[in-house]
Amino acid sequence: MTTPNYMQLAAAIKGWGREFGFQQIGIATTELAQDEAHLLNWLSAGRHGEMDYMARHGVKRSRPAELQAGTLRVISARMDYDPPQARDPWAVLENPDLGYISRYALGRDYHKVLRARLQKLADRIADEIGPFGYRAFVDSAPVLEKALARNAGLGWIGKHTNLISTQAGSWFFLGELYTDLPLPTDEPARDHCGTCTRCIEICPTQAIVGPQQLDARRCIAYLTIELRGSIPAELRPLIGNRIYGCDDCQLVCPWNKFARKSAEPDFVARHGLDGAALIDLFAWSEAEFLARTEGSAMRRIGYEQWLRNVAVALGNAPANEGIVESLRARGDHPSALVREHVRWALQQQQCKAA
Repeated sequence: MTTPNYMQLAAAIKGWGREFGFQQIGIATTELAQDEAHLLNWLSAGRHGEMDYMARHGVKRSRPAELQAGTLRVISARMDYDPPQARDPWAVLENPDLGYISRYALGRDYHKVLRARLQKLADRIADEIGPFGYRAFVDSAPVLEKALARNAGLGWIGKHTNLISTQAGSWFFLGELYTDLPLPTDEPARDHCGTCTRCIEICPTQAIVGPQQLDARRCIAYLTIELRGSIPAELRPLIGNRIYGCDDCQLVCPWNKFARKSAEPDFVARHGLDGAALIDLFAWSEAEFLARTEGSAMRRIGYEQWLRNVAVALGNAPANEGIVESLRARGDHPSALVREHVRWALQQQQCKAA
């Protein structure tokens, strides 16, 4: 087999990526020395909290060839996810009786969607040039996906640590193909945040402690998703009605005026979870939780953690006898974690009613 024309192949890969539902494809080298230093400093400061997996693999996260032998390039892919026809995020956040769920989790589990599309892309490349070395990743292994995407020209890492594109804002997922193909690379994206600090100022828990410096231990996404135990009592009132993740830093980003609604049917909001009543969500049985989160990224937190999160939001809601009755009904729940947060929520309701 003749050696491929890698310039032509790179252009073709970007076209195939669009055919498979990605909005942008870029290609990067594996050089991440500066990002490795930033990662190690972040870990040494303990800002990863209980996310032990962030440190478990050492520098494999910043050295792609150590994670996947033979890796020369990283094909980085972007897929927009802002769900079409979903309720306005601010309208939900401003109604304390509703539960706010991060927009990325309202549809089908993005891991499954992007992984399947990346496999199609890899198969199409193999159809063109024959077997080649690759491995697909979608937020599923020690990968510095945002740094790689920046180097591939997909966007820059904003002050909130999310990737931002001048054409698409930040409402998108990332996936990668590590490959042994010596493809030509794209120019890294330049930072366009300027003097804007809206994301830092809006953060409910002040988790963004400086530009590109996130203390996950204070981040609502971490507290409601990654943290398995008790949410620190001093942070509970700041969570408001956010029961799975938080989007505030993206909602205020000026660049998101360029974001487009997703055309993916898989990312359409399911089961009315784009603005459901907290009391209704708290009444779910475990079977209902499993049924209504089937195929969703939310399934990963489990029923116990779901009740914990909703209990905190109920405690933050205005005084309401219906809420008190709902909480009391869970007062003897088998889980000590749930009982603790129910007690806290009842105390909050009682103080407001006094």
